[in-house]
Amino acid sequence: MPRYSSDFIRAMPKADLHLHLDGSLRLDTLLAMAKTLKVPLPADTVEGMQAQVFKPAYQNLGEYLRGFQYTCAVLRDADHLTQAAYELALDNLAEGVNYIEVRFAPQLLMDLSKGLDFDTVMRAVNAGLQRAELEYNSSAAVLDQGKPPFRYGIINCAMRMVAAKGFSPYYDQLFQLMRDFEPMQVIKLAAMELVRASVRLRDDEGIPIVGLDLAGQESGYPASKFKEVYDYAHQHFLLKTVHAGEAYGAESVFEAITECHADRIGHGYSLFLPERIQDPAIADPTAYSQRLASFMADKRIAIEVCLTSNLQTNPAIADIRQHPFGEMLKNRMATVICTDNRLVSNTTLSHEYQLALDHFDIPIKRLKDMVAYGFKKNFFPGSYVEKRQYAKICLQYFDRVAQHYGFIS
Repeated sequence: MPRYSSDFIRAMPKADLHLHLDGSLRLDTLLAMAKTLKVPLPADTVEGMQAQVFKPAYQNLGEYLRGFQYTCAVLRDADHLTQAAYELALDNLAEGVNYIEVRFAPQLLMDLSKGLDFDTVMRAVNAGLQRAELEYNSSAAVLDQGKPPFRYGIINCAMRMVAAKGFSPYYDQLFQLMRDFEPMQVIKLAAMELVRASVRLRDDEGIPIVGLDLAGQESGYPASKFKEVYDYAHQHFLLKTVHAGEAYGAESVFEAITECHADRIGHGYSLFLPERIQDPAIADPTAYSQRLASFMADKRIAIEVCLTSNLQTNPAIADIRQHPFGEMLKNRMATVICTDNRLVSNTTLSHEYQLALDHFDIPIKRLKDMVAYGFKKNFFPGSYVEKRQYAKICLQYFDRVAQHYGFIS
């Protein structure tokens, strides 16, 4: 099994396609923002927040998600959104990540009482990412040293479930206005509003909103309930990813692909865990999982793999080698290593690659394939020809780095 140094991993070009803005703030920035907005936190120091909220390990998914109530609260401010997006880009660039797709749920951050409507939120986030792009791409790293330029896209998340009160000011008001509707009707209406607004801003203002995601609790809220929302995205050439197989069986992955036209799958953790399949119509869960994996591999439907967060939300896993990533590799699936939440999981993309490369047998040629999927299966904010050219630049740079560290890719 080849050994890859941390220096090599940091130096090689990388893409993070599953990166939540509200789960990836700098912790000291979160503390400063909370102080500015007078948002109460469980602790007022980095060490205190790490001890009480952002822990190395969590008991379950609910505890893992606890920190988002604080990050979302401090991000309900246009300047804070711009700062968070800018710092997130800088943090990625500092470790050799030159393409990112930043995702978040705008409706969790909207607050009409503060003038934070959908357009304001999106413009603020884009402003931070665009600033980082302009600065880096005019720097010596790109112009003189030949490093790949920085590019980014934005993925907007629709929520598959929200409570009638307490999720965000936007949802609180929406449920009040539509109090005679069933909760799922309200949630689906909000999701349709999100996708329509995303297409409008992309087309009218050129904001690089490249994809739609569906996030939140899987169990009881299947992707099929949002088929019309994803149909609209599909009809308007907005690419699609879905959180699927994170906390539910492989049938949720199949549903995301067939009902929602998913181009990629977020997590896909349960794909090779037939015991999680609950659909009584599936007579042979093991065969079902294997056929689905083969289908996805053949269609090159990429899986956004988030090792650390999967381990943290599935504490029963005693060894990372038990992670289904190994089965994904055996089945020659298109996999892209991602962080999920840099703050909540206390991770970086370089660390996620190190975990994968230290515990799974990945020769240099296979590693290059994995890196390539990050540039070839992304939702690039440009034409296909431009995307291919950008991928070529990045992979040529990978070859330079590999050669420098003694690898033949």
